[in-house]
Amino acid sequence: MCGQWKQITSALLLCLLSALAINAQDKTTSIAPKIIGYTITLVDGYSFQVDEVSKQGDETWVRKGNLQRQIQESIKSIKPILEQPNAEAAEATKTVITTPNTTAPTKAPDQIWIYLVDGAKFRVDQVQEQPDGAWYNRHNVSIFLAKERISRIEYEAPATPAATRKTADWTSGNPSIDQLIRTNANRLGIDPYLVFLIIEKESRFHTRAVSPKGAMGLMQLMPGTARRLGVRKPFDAAENIRGGTQYMKELMDMFGGKVDLVLASYNAGEGAVLKYGRNVPPYRETRDYVKTIGKRYGLTGRQPGAQTDVPEPQR
Repeated sequence: MCGQWKQITSALLLCLLSALAINAQDKTTSIAPKIIGYTITLVDGYSFQVDEVSKQGDETWVRKGNLQRQIQESIKSIKPILEQPNAEAAEATKTVITTPNTTAPTKAPDQIWIYLVDGAKFRVDQVQEQPDGAWYNRHNVSIFLAKERISRIEYEAPATPAATRKTADWTSGNPSIDQLIRTNANRLGIDPYLVFLIIEKESRFHTRAVSPKGAMGLMQLMPGTARRLGVRKPFDAAENIRGGTQYMKELMDMFGGKVDLVLASYNAGEGAVLKYGRNVPPYRETRDYVKTIGKRYGLTGRQPGAQTDVPEPQR
């Protein structure tokens, strides 16, 4: 009788251990699937997918590949994209392979050019086109450009003659204006690309442009500034660019080559920058101006201990 109880007890223990093993196996196989991305839906109903989502204070930033951007629009929902089981993943891979690729080629061409609606263009290292615009990388800086600013995007293959020519990585679309920018900037020791960005922002390369405040020409010189710099014909491209680059040189010398302060002074006047202790003034227009041009020029981080949230320019 005692031996029978031992056999029954052993059988029960074996059953219990088997049940525990099966339960453990079930728990292993029921691990939550891996999150491989996110679907963002805006309040207007538009949805798109990204690799990562992060919060910086009240700002929402997303990453897709090597490109990052801040979401300016109101967000309705952010839903994770879960990794599919093996069988479904294999089928999804087949679908992706047969789907036409609407973004940049896998093997990037030697040159990618973004043409703006005002006739200017500039070269970028990488671009991902989206329905509402394009994300592009230029010198390790990631920027989103709205669709209404873009005329077209061209990919030049390494074998094409255009890709083998030595050309600048920017142009206004007017060779004469390009040459004036290079000549005056090089003469004064200023980066021609920075002059190009200021003109593109100020006047979109319209020689007859006039602002509501009375600024004139390509570099939007105020009447008093133009007179001081000896610019008698502010709508003449050569005189305007000469005067504008001379003003930039004065600002560079005044603020020790700090590009953010030069940009702030060009927008709000050097008096405003000096008034706020050689910092970017707390004017929304000026801060947006500095951020817009500064980021395209190559801002990579925050100024240590700065009283503004304008990044330090890459020199």
